[in-house]
Amino acid sequence: MNTGDVTRTALAGIRIFNGVVGLFAARRMAAQLGGELGEDKRFVYPARMFGVRTIVLGGDLLTLRASDASARRVLSQAVLIHASDTVAAAYAGWRGELPAKAAKVTTAISAVNTVLAVVSLATCRRAPQVPSGHAD
Repeated sequence: MNTGDVTRTALAGIRIFNGVVGLFAARRMAAQLGGELGEDKRFVYPARMFGVRTIVLGGDLLTLRASDASARRVLSQAVLIHASDTVAAAYAGWRGELPAKAAKVTTAISAVNTVLAVVSLATCRRAPQVPSGHAD
């Protein structure tokens, strides 16, 4: 297993774990992030939607092979998704839209995911290019 495989698998595991927690234990997750979130029932529905999305994205990474033509696209999307999650969490904390603890935890998790996605993409082998005009 090379570095890209390890980081991709780690990212998939984090995604699936967080997705399952969001889907099946949204209230508990909210309570762990901050008491106010645990009391707010409006948090549950978006957490479950986020959970489903995250499980699917994790599954994509687990079934992906670095040599697949779609690997670079999926990993590029992972960088974009996690980088925007990081910025959104930090911004929500800065604006006071999340409790300080929740903002720090979600920003840190998203930042780790971003690093894993960047390393996975950087180490992904490019699919062999077929010269134009040549059929397989």
